Amino acid sequence: MNQKIFKMGLSTEAVSLYLICYSLYDDQVTISSRNLMDRWNASHDAMDASVQELIHRNILQKIISDGKNSIYKMTDDADWITD
Repeated sequence: MNQKIFKMGLSTEAVSLYLICYSLYDDQVTISSRNLMDRWNASHDAMDASVQELIHRNILQKIISDGKNSIYKMTDDADWITD
């Protein structure tokens, strides 16, 4: 986990989602909307907004989606948009 995530001015929810993504990655579990929702404790809309915030800052990238479930990957922190 990169501590830089805490200094980027992201919403609390987006940081929480990043921590969940990292936990899935660390456990070698696919980062998918389904797996994220299993661990997310707020609304689906809040999760979607947080996913979009992480995508906008290039922290998370959508790889594929079938409309019901999306698969994501975390990017290298050198590629994150910090401002």
